[in-house]
Amino acid sequence: VYDDQASPKEAAPLAVKLTTQDGVTAGISGSYSGSTRAAATIFQENAIPYISAYAVHPDITRAGDYVFRTSFMGEVQGRAGAKLIGDLMGLKRVAMITLNNDFGKSLASGFKEKAAEFGIEITGESEYSIKDREFGPIVAKVKSDNPDAIYASGYFFTAGPLVRQIRAAGISAPVIGQEGYDSQKFIEIAGPDAEGVIITTSLDRDSTNPITQAFIRGFEEKAGYPTDMVAASAHTAVLVMAEALKKAGASDGAALRSAIAETSVDASTGHISFNALGEVKKDVQVQVVKDGAWRHYAVISDPVLLAPPEE
Repeated sequence: VYDDQASPKEAAPLAVKLTTQDGVTAGISGSYSGSTRAAATIFQENAIPYISAYAVHPDITRAGDYVFRTSFMGEVQGRAGAKLIGDLMGLKRVAMITLNNDFGKSLASGFKEKAAEFGIEITGESEYSIKDREFGPIVAKVKSDNPDAIYASGYFFTAGPLVRQIRAAGISAPVIGQEGYDSQKFIEIAGPDAEGVIITTSLDRDSTNPITQAFIRGFEEKAGYPTDMVAASAHTAVLVMAEALKKAGASDGAALRSAIAETSVDASTGHISFNALGEVKKDVQVQVVKDGAWRHYAVISDPVLLAPPEE
């Protein structure tokens, strides 16, 4: 286990070390898109299977046929966000707040791709940096736009302050986020203003799936705090790899790659299978903050809308 510090400059030499010195059979990325993209190319060049647990950039799996992803591409989750707001919630005038990195841009791209299809008018889009914690000008613009809903990308450490400032400005429109919010830390940072925030994500806390419930209980017993999308996605990636290793063994990289490609397994984030590009095919979970915890809101199960690219 190595820490790439969420930096491509750190990830690339670590990937070289893993593939050429440590003699690993396979790799799993529990990091963001930039680092995962940097490492994916190196694993592909060495014909060693590599699974991205939750990084969203579309080019990750395009590194080659030894690279897979067990969570959604950003564009897929963005499309689900458009359906959630325009169809399930019936809200039409939407202000966008976009984190200016791979994560935010890919989510925004998917959302805008399908917005019109679900009758959504985008009132405006504001961007911010991952270092930002003060959002006065953005909040002022959103308030002047007076939208029905706000589609705001970010991580828990940016989304928490953002939501607090939105509510402090007297804006009551629903805030719809994504898996980057999916942490108890978001609820702690946003405080009472977290109530009612809705997100698209991979983990349903109220799932009746025994595997999901066993994971949620086991994680909380061991860690001492509630689980989140990151932990569930990493758990899913490890489970997929473990099942493939059972079938193919560790001695033949090509056989292991084929076993991963043929995956059909139930995991903590749902049923996992892959398309020809190594992209996951599964439902999008929708969660809402209720009484200080993430709870089930809806499931988006639309194989056409959620279909990742094949090449």
